[in-house]
Parts: sequence; C-alpha cells; structure tokens
Amino acid sequence: MIAIENVLVSDDVIEAKFVCDLKKCKGGCCEDGDAGAPLEQKEMNILEENFSQIQPYLTTEGKAEIKRQGKFLYDKEFGWVTPTINGGICAYGFRDKAGIIKCGIEAAYYDGKLDWKKPISCHLFPIITKQSNAYTMVNYEPREVLCRPGCALGKKVKLPVYQFLKEALERKFGTDFYEALHQVAISAIDKKNNK
Repeated sequence: MIAIENVLVSDDVIEAKFVCDLKKCKGGCCEDGDAGAPLEQKEMNILEENFSQIQPYLTTEGKAEIKRQGKFLYDKEFGWVTPTINGGICAYGFRDKAGIIKCGIEAAYYDGKLDWKKPISCHLFPIITKQSNAYTMVNYEPREVLCRPGCALGKKVKLPVYQFLKEALERKFGTDFYEALHQVAISAIDKKNNK
C-alpha cells in the first residue's frame, strides 16, 4: 500500500500492466456492471447545466431512459450513478460503426461543446476509488473476463496501469500526486532490480 497524503494506493496500481484494448472489449465496461457510472456531486451539477449540449450525442433509447429515470439516480450500493437502458448500456453511451461503445458526454467534449470529458469514475476505470472518513482508497480492479484483453495488451507493451491512466489520475488527484506516485513506482522498480 502506498500512502500519499490522505490517498491510499494499492501496489497493483503501479505494478500491474494495463492498456484498454477497445477493439476486443468493445467498451464493455459501459454496459457491464451492477449500476451506471458513479458520479461526484459536482458532476451531477455539470450534467444538469450542460445536458442540452450532450443530448444531441445520445441515442433515442438513451434520451428516453434519461427522461424516464432522470439525468442521474441514487443506487443504495454505489450512490449517485448515471441511468442505464434496461440494466445494460449507460444511457449516455452509443455504439460506433465498429460496435464499440462510446460516451456521448465525451463526444460533446471532443467537439468543443463542454470542458468536462466524462465522469471521473469512467475515466479512471479499471482503477476504482472509495472514500472513507479519513482516506481515499485507490485500487486496480479490472473485470476478470472483460478486461483480459487490456491486461494482455498492457503486459505486451509493458505499460503500468498508473501510466496508462495518467490523465485521469492527474484530473482526480492533481499533477503533484501523480508525480509522487511515479517516484514511488521508480523507487520500487530500482529496489526490485537491485535485489
């Protein structure tokens, strides 16, 4: 376990190798789960304020589900989450021509319609964060079957999960946090090589 201020990071975050392999997983994390994407309070406000910019990127089914359930809803286990369509794909998701699930929020971001990329829980996956009273826990939790191609690709290109998710980690915790985590990772590699 790595402690950086009030953040506890599991060793797997710096040791495990991972790179999303969208051609193989097809963005399945956007439909495979027990609930929609967890949202922070400020993200719910962003959804409320920017929904008109996001709406054109959504499917007919997604818009209907958001109209029925709301832009977000409360789940007893996960807190505030995005709605899903029949317990499957996120209501903000759509499939591209290759069958890969893409995010309508992210599509609006890339088109310059808003300055928020997507929920941080999505951006960080397969890193999961959990908040306790005193600490934020940061764990690497890839899906056993769904993320197998990403684990294989990460090993092939030898890229640690924390480096693959640099942008998301900096977005969540800041550049100083990421730099501290990177230094811990370098020290751990040096120690391992000098054994």
